[in-house]
Amino acid sequence: MNRRVVTEIVADPNTGPVLMRYFAAMSQNLGPMHWWPATTPFEVIVGAILTQNTSWGNVERAIANLRAAGMLTPSAISAARMAKLAALVRPSGYFRQKAKKLKAFVRFLQVEYGGSLKRMFETPTEILREKLLSVHGIGPETADSILLYAGNHPVFVVDAYTHRIFGRHGITDGKPEYESVRALFEGALPRDSQLFNEFHALVVNTGKNWCRKKEPRCAECPLASLLPENSPFSQIRIAKPDAILGEGMRL
Repeated sequence: MNRRVVTEIVADPNTGPVLMRYFAAMSQNLGPMHWWPATTPFEVIVGAILTQNTSWGNVERAIANLRAAGMLTPSAISAARMAKLAALVRPSGYFRQKAKKLKAFVRFLQVEYGGSLKRMFETPTEILREKLLSVHGIGPETADSILLYAGNHPVFVVDAYTHRIFGRHGITDGKPEYESVRALFEGALPRDSQLFNEFHALVVNTGKNWCRKKEPRCAECPLASLLPENSPFSQIRIAKPDAILGEGMRL
């Protein structure tokens, strides 16, 4: 499998404390995220695949369909006809492709680990990550979501919100280079799965509700005090807030 290897981590000894200030600011304003919302590790994996290129609300509807049909187990998805599976996950969009991805994952699970998630997650992190990336339809963000949220492996999940927030704040260059940003966070922060879980969930919440791609709400953002003065968004931050911080949002 040919994939670009990150050979340099652009970090300095101050990066970790700086990132922890961001974590503290979001955590103090937003509280525990309790993410990922699922009842089993397999449901987390299904959600990680279905959430590609869609909103979480659409994923919830698709998962509700699977649950009602008794198809939230690897064996049930393996046995299901492709057309039926596609129809059930239709609310998540790209439903035919996603049905194929779910089938590919359960086939991988059966072939590599005899259908056992416990055995799969006992595999060392880097080895399992490479294996997951070889499965049809599983890219870096999906693989890391599976590792972190379903398997409690200490990997940092990078997404569009991560690039946007930390690019605007000058911690990264804002370019969507997944592996270099992942290496930056993992190299600077304690390798703790609970920290990575909560940090990523807070980033998603902040990105969705304040650090938007268009019309960002910098004045109300939990990270407003950390926005550099030379940022082009600093003038937005100065504006008088119109709303109270923390609106009971959900990821």
